[in-house]
Amino acid sequence: MYKILTLNKIAEEGLSVFQPDSYETGDSVRNPDAIILRSFKMHDMELPESLLAIGRAGSGVNNIPLDACSEKGIVVFNTPGANANAVKELCIAGLLLAARDIAGGIAYAQSLRGKGEDVCALVEKNKKQFAGSEIAGKTLGVVGLGKIGVMVANSAHELGMKVIGCDPFISVESAWGLSRDVRRAKQLDQMLSGADYITLHMPLNSSTRGLISKEKFGLMKKGVKLLNFSRGEIVDTAALAEALESGQAGRYVTDFPDDKVLSIKNVIAIPHLGASTAEAENNCAAMAASQLRDFLEAGNIKNSVNYPDCELEPTSDFRLLVMNKNIPNMVGQISSILAKAGINIVEMLNKSKGDYAYCIIDIPEKPGDKIIADIMDIDGIIRTRLIRK
Repeated sequence: MYKILTLNKIAEEGLSVFQPDSYETGDSVRNPDAIILRSFKMHDMELPESLLAIGRAGSGVNNIPLDACSEKGIVVFNTPGANANAVKELCIAGLLLAARDIAGGIAYAQSLRGKGEDVCALVEKNKKQFAGSEIAGKTLGVVGLGKIGVMVANSAHELGMKVIGCDPFISVESAWGLSRDVRRAKQLDQMLSGADYITLHMPLNSSTRGLISKEKFGLMKKGVKLLNFSRGEIVDTAALAEALESGQAGRYVTDFPDDKVLSIKNVIAIPHLGASTAEAENNCAAMAASQLRDFLEAGNIKNSVNYPDCELEPTSDFRLLVMNKNIPNMVGQISSILAKAGINIVEMLNKSKGDYAYCIIDIPEKPGDKIIADIMDIDGIIRTRLIRK
């Protein structure tokens, strides 16, 4: 029986994936084979020796110690695309909030409470200060064309916007889903200079941190509206404050407020509601749980952030799984040990990602303890696991 530790409240749509006759789940499970979580911060948590995998019901994995997991052979999964529609819908709302001072107008209307018969007259007298423009006919620049970026681009086009997309690493799947009416910008700077609205949809890493800098703001149209539903750190806060103060940027809508951002004028701060819908939580939980189950039961990896995607239909009675450093001659050494033991390899798949590699080996018989020990003795081997189908 597999043991699944839950570190956050997980939607029933996810937990139901784990059949009770084969899985024990709960927040007090000891020696877990896998962990499923949402936002729980694991950095100060001791990783159990039994732990094989972690499933994050969401896309961000900043709350998980990736380096430590990789070194121990613990596969970390996330759920890209499961909450995409929820984020897309909020981003479209952000476009409308940026186009008109809806937030200011709502606050003003609430301030009239108790004014009695004067309310209607005051509304008509002061509504002009909250006027804005329509988004139809304006140009939207979409930076990052993953699942969410593609959905935002397509929806904005359907609302009558001219859309320019920029993503040098766009996947084939994303390209197939993108409207043919979305224009491609080969260079980010080219796109920034031509957009009335800019929306960010990219992961936070060393190359994207502070990407929207003072220099980038200088390339943009005066009064540009910037939307950030990716990560707050992608935008340089000091440069943002300067751009909004000077009028170079007209408004900033973000789902990632912090104390500095909240003190800047013309900022519309949303309290990280991108994936906060019942549907998104259900989708993420079900996807994370399904990926964990497939890994535990079949050794397949899909949507891992630290190990390569590696999926193989079972072709034999036993499946040997090997995790190792991505260095030369690992597969040769493993197959040699099996060959010397007289064990035939029915099917094999080996993939690598960065510093790590993963190998699925289908074999017709159970290898003895010495064979497993010999494989573990190979320099660079991190972990092995045997599954009987």
